[in-house]
This record gives sequence, C-alpha cells and structure tokens, in this order.
Amino acid sequence: MTTLRDIGSERLTPEELRRYARHLIMREVGRDGQERLKAARILVVGAGGLGSPLGLYLAAAGIGTLGLVEFDTVDESNLQRQVLYGQSDIGRPKIEAAIERLREINPHIRLVPHEYRLDSSNALELFAGYDVIVDGTDNFPTRYLVNDACVLTGKPNVYGSIFRFEGQVAVFWGAKGPCYRCLFPEPPPPGSVPSCAEGGVLGVLPGIIGSLQANEAIKLALGAGDPLIGRLVLFDALGLKFRELKLKKSPDCPVCSETPSLTELIDYEQFCGLAPASGLPEEDSMYASDELNPTELKALLDAGREVVVLDVRTPMERSIGAIEGSTLIPIQELMQRLGELDKSAEIVAYCHSGLRSRKALDFLRQQGFERVKHLAGGIDAWSVEIDPSIPRY
Repeated sequence: MTTLRDIGSERLTPEELRRYARHLIMREVGRDGQERLKAARILVVGAGGLGSPLGLYLAAAGIGTLGLVEFDTVDESNLQRQVLYGQSDIGRPKIEAAIERLREINPHIRLVPHEYRLDSSNALELFAGYDVIVDGTDNFPTRYLVNDACVLTGKPNVYGSIFRFEGQVAVFWGAKGPCYRCLFPEPPPPGSVPSCAEGGVLGVLPGIIGSLQANEAIKLALGAGDPLIGRLVLFDALGLKFRELKLKKSPDCPVCSETPSLTELIDYEQFCGLAPASGLPEEDSMYASDELNPTELKALLDAGREVVVLDVRTPMERSIGAIEGSTLIPIQELMQRLGELDKSAEIVAYCHSGLRSRKALDFLRQQGFERVKHLAGGIDAWSVEIDPSIPRY
C-alpha cells in the first residue's frame, strides 16, 4: 500500500453520505477513505479520449478538487471516443464543455479549469498545487514534460497511452520507483510512431485505459491496494489480453536517479525533434525554410504556380478528404514510385499533421529532389485555415 501522506481528510455532508453510500460500506474505503478522496487534489492533463473517462469517474468518485488542463475545441471527429462531449458541444472549448458536464455529474466537488497549453514555463507551479497528476495526453513532448515535472515536484504520474487496439497503463513516481524516462530514455524519431489521428484508435479503448488510470489515481488518494508503481500493464483489445511487465529504476536516468543531469524543465518540442534547435537564425533552420503554412501554399496555387502537391497519407485517409489536385503516393510506397515524380518540379508534401510529410521531405532530399517543401500542420491545418469542407479526423 502506498499512501500520499500529505492528503488529510474533509468531513462529508449529509448529501455526500447519501451519494457515496456504495463506497462507505466497503471496508477498503469507508467514511475515512471517502473523506480522503474529498480532500484529494488530482490534475488531469488533457480532456480528450483518456481525459473523458478520467474526468467522469474521478468526479463521480468524489475527488474533492479536480483540475483539468485543456486548450482545444470539440471537433466532430472527437465524438467517436471522447464521451465527455455531445453533438451540441462541437466548436465549443473543451474545457468549458467538460466543466459543465462534470458539474452535472457531481456538484459537490471543486472543478478547476486550466485553459492553456502545458509547457515548461507553467508546469512546475501548476503541479505543485495537486497531489496526483494523471497524464491523458497523446504526444511525446507533453509526456516527457509531465514526467519531468512530476519528478521535480515529487508527484506521482498516472500514465496511459492508446493506439489502434492497444493501450498501456503505469504509475511513474520517481520518489518511489521508476519514472517514464527509465522506460523510454529517448523519444522515437519524428514521424516513426504514427499518432492516433494517423493510425486510428478503437473508440472504446480510451474508455478502458482511462478507467484503469482513474482506478490507480483513486487508489493513490485512498492509500489502498497495490498501485502500478514499477509495473506496466499492456492491453490488447482485439485479443482481450492483459500483460504485465516489471519495470526497474534506471541508475542512469537523467531525471530521477541519485545523480540527475536534468534538474530543470527543457524545451520538449526540441528534445523530441519537433522544433528547430534554439539559437539558430530562422533562415538557417531546416524546418523553418522547408515548410509552408496553409496560407502560403494557397497563395502559390492561386497564383497558378506549377506545384506538385504530394499527398503521402493512406488511401483511407484520402477518402475522407484531400487538397484538390493533389497526387497520392503513400509514404510507404514512395521509394518504389519515385519515377512518378519529376526531380526538377516544385513539390509540396502533406499528410495529416506534418510528421510524415517532413519524413517524406527528408527522403526526397536524399534522393536528389531539391525543390521540396512540406505543409506545416498538414491537411488538418488546411481544413481549419483554408477549406472547412474537408472533414477533420
């Protein structure tokens, strides 16, 4: 049993005694445990696929202070898996819709919205005000940021991730066991791991993984059971199989070892290879010089410029929507189909969000194509800024 010693207790009102009756009759919870839940402060980073079941079940459980970090808006493509939201929420700020829904779930708790992007300038101060941090994000820069900020503030990090039919859950707590960096010291190369937007995700999967994360957060607040510290649970939805891996603390971990080399937060976009190195003039930055934003690409096309707009997504993605006049060559087929492209032509590659097109750009440059750029933000940005008739996904 692992206890968060700084969590005290708060007396329950008569209304709360009625609401939590099914908890109160359980020996492992009881009135004392429910009062610990009421005194607990839990922060959920991200109110999307994982954040939806997390918010619902933590609110329903009676977590006294529940914080949410989110800056995005509700999109129709979210509704397949983000069960916090409904049709009438499309276009609304997620944080606004989420708080409204959770207040309906439980009016007895304190809901704290943090409507901004989590970054190195605000994470430490934010995390200091909570007992447990739950990572409901879907990108590597934020995962490393959450991990490092948790280690530096001494907070447990309830981790979850999902992709297609598979999910992972663990509790990373540098003070009591391994952290995320002990398992993944370095991020994967940009574009090597597709996002859920690119590879898809079974709609029910975040409900399963997010519920497991909520379970771990509640156990930590209660000081009950055996939390997933030093253990990683892997879930396969297609085979309905669970596996558990034992994790060890790395003696060389840069952040949670006895002699850490990382003692403050860094630029995580740069660390994950998603931003140019700081200190370089913009004109010397490969990514700054080799990308076009949607407005710039549209201006080229409107001017009648002879540009090959190269779609490197899958045929399934293209069936959802595409930039008019673009040519489809999925990135997996690019090597075999180089003969279809003219090395003297001006080429602008695009994908869903910009990762695969950046990878395509690097490959084409290696093959002698000199006039290649890629579309920053991909077709998702194009849909938002230029052509809203293209569905977002």
